Amino acid sequence: MLAAPRLPAALEAAAGRLPPTGSILVALSGGPDSTALLLFLLEAGRDVAAAHYDHAFRPGSEADAEHVARLCRTLGVELFSERRVRPPARGSLQAAARELRYEFLGRARRESGRDLVALGHTADDLVEGVILHLLRGSGLAGARGMPASRGPYFRPLLAVWRAELAAFLERRGIEALDDPANRDSERFARARVRHELLPRLEQDAPGLKRRLWAAALAAARYQEELERQAGRLGGDRRAYLGADRVVRLEGYRRLYGRQPALNRRQLEAMDSLTLASRTGSGLDLPGGLRFRVGRRLLEVVEPSPAEPLEPVIRSRPCAGCQESPLFLAEDRWEGAESAWQEMAFGAVHLRSGLDLALGHRVPGLRMRPLGAPGSRKLQDILTDAHVPRHLRDQLPLVFAGGRLVWVPGVAVEADAATRSGDPGHHVWLELQ
Repeated sequence: MLAAPRLPAALEAAAGRLPPTGSILVALSGGPDSTALLLFLLEAGRDVAAAHYDHAFRPGSEADAEHVARLCRTLGVELFSERRVRPPARGSLQAAARELRYEFLGRARRESGRDLVALGHTADDLVEGVILHLLRGSGLAGARGMPASRGPYFRPLLAVWRAELAAFLERRGIEALDDPANRDSERFARARVRHELLPRLEQDAPGLKRRLWAAALAAARYQEELERQAGRLGGDRRAYLGADRVVRLEGYRRLYGRQPALNRRQLEAMDSLTLASRTGSGLDLPGGLRFRVGRRLLEVVEPSPAEPLEPVIRSRPCAGCQESPLFLAEDRWEGAESAWQEMAFGAVHLRSGLDLALGHRVPGLRMRPLGAPGSRKLQDILTDAHVPRHLRDQLPLVFAGGRLVWVPGVAVEADAATRSGDPGHHVWLELQ
């Protein structure tokens, strides 16, 4: 068997920038770029498998899957493939296709046991992405086009032009697929940029594509510094409040950490909630996730299901102990999605003979908390205790004779509490 032709200079340079270790899963559509990527990695001596996702958006797409399967058999490459079975999300078809594709690539990487996923985006894709992002009014992250790596995903061909890959395949006698969507300028903005806008701009200003590519690389360097600053924020809400706006937005993007990334409208909505100082507020995000604003933490989490269990009052006599009238756990409200999640209500030491009953917040409730100089509104008590707004109506309250005597986890009525060492009852709440 004849040796493969020598790699062109651009691919030789790309080989030098490959991750030094790790098995690789190639996202293989069967088009020229991803096919060249697969061959390039094989010739570079890397351990590779391939993953093909059939979006099933057009008749005959199964023939593309068969082409990819034949290619992988010829090359001796293990293939993981899947065909779409559920309807795409509403809205942009390309955005829906991208979301489905990344979900599949994540599954395929786990199933294959591969460390990394290689994507076949080229220098041309980088320039096209920059233009699309700028047309939408993006910031610095959009001006870089697309990152060379993010999590397990990496793009080794961002310094290689599409024409160079076509010549690479031609020298090896490999024929790739031609996706008609790439030429559909009426339906897809990227196709309009590729076949109409960029050629006109290049005609008026020869070399513009390469200048845009260089500008994108410079933007990427600035973006890397921005990401370093955002990485130091973690989920610390106070750190966010002291950071520049551009750093905060990048911090939210990192908290989300999924593909496809959040858009600017979603990031700005997260920022508004953070700055509003409304502990317990939240925002639904793509992928069934929720952004949650705590007193100290910002989190992106999977929402917890509603708790169907109901509390009951439990008590036992106490002949006198050294417990304080109200004993609590620390940080009982931080990160809570419901009145029972990640929360310790503690217990309370009450006078004997009280007829206790459970209830919930209604307008006008007041009490005289132990240790306070006088009567206070329940709303003010809950605010001072940093109880999130979305939990206040869920919070069970304990009454005696129609009078509020205990706000579990927060305060106890002075006249209902016993002093340390005096007899009474230990009272707590229990789920049943």
